[in-house]
Amino acid sequence: MEEVDNILIHALRQVGTEVGEEIDSVKQFSSELIVEAVVRCVRVIEPSLGSVLPTSLPPGMSARFRVGMSLAQACQDIGYKGEIGYQTFLYSHEPEIRSLLMFLVEKLPREHAEASDQPTGKSVVLQRAIAAAIKAQLAVTWLPSNCRLPLHGETQSPTSLQCFHVQPLSLPQYIQGLGKKQLKDVKDYQRDILPPVTAQPSHHASVVASILEQHTAELSAAQEWDNEWNSQGLLSRLTPQEYRCRKQTRLHKRIVEQLRSAVQPSAESAFGGPSSTSDLSELLQAFRCTAPSDHILTKGTHFTHTQKFTFTQEAAAVTSSTPSVHQSESDIQLRQQEELTSVQQQFQQLCSDVDQLAADMKHMCVTHTQVLDELKQRELGNSEKEERMQVKKKTINLLPDADNNLLKLQALVESSAKRVVNLASQWEKHRAPLIDEHRRLKEICSNQELESSRKLSEIKSLHDKIRVSTEEAKKKEDVYKQLVTELENLPQDASRSAYTQRILEIVSNIKKQKEEITKILSDTKELQKEINSLTGKLDRTFAVTDELVFKDAKKDESVRKSYKYLAALHENCNQLIQTIEDTGTILREIRDLEEQIETENGNKTVANLERILDDYRAIRQENSALAAKVREG
Repeated sequence: MEEVDNILIHALRQVGTEVGEEIDSVKQFSSELIVEAVVRCVRVIEPSLGSVLPTSLPPGMSARFRVGMSLAQACQDIGYKGEIGYQTFLYSHEPEIRSLLMFLVEKLPREHAEASDQPTGKSVVLQRAIAAAIKAQLAVTWLPSNCRLPLHGETQSPTSLQCFHVQPLSLPQYIQGLGKKQLKDVKDYQRDILPPVTAQPSHHASVVASILEQHTAELSAAQEWDNEWNSQGLLSRLTPQEYRCRKQTRLHKRIVEQLRSAVQPSAESAFGGPSSTSDLSELLQAFRCTAPSDHILTKGTHFTHTQKFTFTQEAAAVTSSTPSVHQSESDIQLRQQEELTSVQQQFQQLCSDVDQLAADMKHMCVTHTQVLDELKQRELGNSEKEERMQVKKKTINLLPDADNNLLKLQALVESSAKRVVNLASQWEKHRAPLIDEHRRLKEICSNQELESSRKLSEIKSLHDKIRVSTEEAKKKEDVYKQLVTELENLPQDASRSAYTQRILEIVSNIKKQKEEITKILSDTKELQKEINSLTGKLDRTFAVTDELVFKDAKKDESVRKSYKYLAALHENCNQLIQTIEDTGTILREIRDLEEQIETENGNKTVANLERILDDYRAIRQENSALAAKVREG
């Protein structure tokens, strides 16, 4: 039964039953574990029945009996034909529990059994471990800070929590389009200079968050590329590299256009063009000429202006340091205040002048634009007038010889008409084959479009099949890795040949037992036939002997005594045979009783009786407590 118990335990673990690693037999199952296993199986087989059943026994005995009856009823509703009741779960019997669990495991849905039998990859195992850890942490009751024990410090202490702070990471990547030297430099940088991922964030607590964010970003980018390629890339009929290059070129053009539109001058200044710039230079030059010599505007950078202002302050400080010896600090502050006021006034004056110049420049730009528009319109009018003048001039030149010129003009018109007719006939000659060629090419193009659309649909279906095949390959690879891991974890001394040899030995033993049983049955049949034939022969012999002796007994007294002895012998033999049969029946009953005694000893009847007595006492205590509560109420 060891193999059967291992199969049952594996199936129960797959449906979610928490069977300990130390348990390797159904005999070690406790009542709580039996209830949990049965409820888990019932929930998988019939969710409507299992959803109302608890996975653990309640503390009260009456509630336990109710749960046991509910489980027994649920198993009977599923189709279990064996004897079952609350005692099956509360006072377990190993053969009954094994048969019940075997029935439930066989009733599990096939797809669930197949899915549960298939091992999963390391990632799924890790996810299950994480889910189990989170579930265990959520199951822990929350306690206030003043009631927490030291063992709660790891899970409920706020110091163990970290903020989800993300920092950008630099990962080694292969860059296409680089030369050998550049590629070597990149590899040297990534190998010698680029720090590891765990050392890039400024805080160690941000490593996990940054890695998760980087991985999520890469996955989302790959998914977006797949969606874009399946929706737009395939329709473009380009390779992925060509599609990327075209997309990059378009993006580059858009960026350039946006930059050009952002850096181009405003609408007012754009009307002026180069002349506005020259006008601005002239205005600034005029302003320089009219301004005092101490306030000449000079063009420079921010650094030169700052440097000049600093040197001016230092020079002013040096020049004013000599008389400041004889002056008080209040005079110095007054002078500085006056200088500051004068500088501010000069600055305000300059700002107003600049604003006035800007307004004048805008006005001049508008005026210049208007002048340019008017000039363009006049140039167009002059060109039209020149054309009219040329036509009139040629007409005036033809007036002196009007008749000849009219004849020439008519001859020219007729020759032009003939040439037009000739060209039209030639065009008709060329037009028919061109139209036929156009129609043929158009039909070929439509056929090619249909063919390309068909091939495009085939390519899409192939991409879908490739994606499905890739997913299946990943799943199978995970299954292969899990199988390899399980194979490595298996004991090395157990081999497939040993299991095969053991199975063959079991099969041979079963065959030998069948042969022995068949031989015993045949011997029994032969013996029974022999007994039946001897019994019949005995009956016939006794009947003949009885008839012969009875005839002679009427004539001879000694023969009459022999007849009496014959009847007594026959009766004694019948009693002896009946005694032997009764002895065999008694021996069989004795063997059956001994087997029943062994079975009852294996059923832990004494322990179950003790548990029943304990449960009876607990029920009486509960009843007494309930009666006391009723009396108090």
